[in-house]
Amino acid sequence: MISEDLVRQALATVPYPGFKRDIVSFGLVKAVHIGEDRDVTVVMEVATKDPQVPEAIYTKTRAALDPLPGIGNVQIDLNVKEPEQQQAEGLGQSSIPGVKQILAVASGKGGVGKSTVATNLAVSLAEQGKRVGLCDCDLYGPSAALMFGSDDELRATSENQIVPHRLHGVHVVSMGFLLSDTSPVIVRGPIATRYIQQFLRQVAWPDLDFLVLDLPPGTGDVQLTIVQTVAVDGALIVTTPQEVALIDARKASSMFAKVNVPVWGLVENMSYFLCPDNGQEYPIFGRGGGEREAKRLGVPLMGRLPLEPAVREGGDEGVPVVLRKKGGMAAQVFREIASGILEKSYEKVS
Repeated sequence: MISEDLVRQALATVPYPGFKRDIVSFGLVKAVHIGEDRDVTVVMEVATKDPQVPEAIYTKTRAALDPLPGIGNVQIDLNVKEPEQQQAEGLGQSSIPGVKQILAVASGKGGVGKSTVATNLAVSLAEQGKRVGLCDCDLYGPSAALMFGSDDELRATSENQIVPHRLHGVHVVSMGFLLSDTSPVIVRGPIATRYIQQFLRQVAWPDLDFLVLDLPPGTGDVQLTIVQTVAVDGALIVTTPQEVALIDARKASSMFAKVNVPVWGLVENMSYFLCPDNGQEYPIFGRGGGEREAKRLGVPLMGRLPLEPAVREGGDEGVPVVLRKKGGMAAQVFREIASGILEKSYEKVS
């Protein structure tokens, strides 16, 4: 017998285009009606400017429901809204009170230096007189506690709001402040997204010019939850020059395009090793990959960061390189990236 539970189980096999999370857990399915002749009507709602998203959802929904034994006619009522319309009605994305700009620092691949870029970018923005917060959204591999040089536990207010640490001029929240170095976070997707929402919504953020989100690598549940529940103003994609990293950078860029978040630029990390003996650049991971990818995406290459021991040392010691070695090449590039971000967000943070 056809039932609502059976229909919803079938719908739970339909992923949101470009992501692993399904349309039921994401909240797109608003109602399921079963008629007398076992006819099924599914009411769904999605907010997007990409016409391919509702088309893909419709096609995959039909493919999931039509083979069900004993099912009658299937009708799919898919209501497509503009993201701005959804926000106006109090649904989906919304801003965080007191935060002017939300910047997501992302990568499709782990190990490319995304957290290093997020940390030094946040400190560089603070150095330039901006009020900055950083939310470490990588629950499984949090790095902010180490990179900002603190293992103090977070405390809460009487209203049960988390109080961020203020470190190197930046207000910081991370799972690393709640766990020891050897304690893993072992949770499934829905619980992970709940933690992320608490980090964003239940934190006593002060008034900020920028909230930098250090996203986990990939295009999974956490990323989708963030971009669909807070109004992210822009994204910065971090990659290395080698093709294996660039492939995943394209996936990250495509993810932001699907959810209407503009990519402000691309950062090429580990671009070259600058030999201290002769000043010559050695492109250990290839040459020009970031520049070519930025042109392909139609976004600026915000900076090329060298392989510099001071960057690693600063991360390990909890003193970001922009503070530890202010005159170094890497520190200079980080400040240039921060200046580029300020140019893109001038109207909202000036």
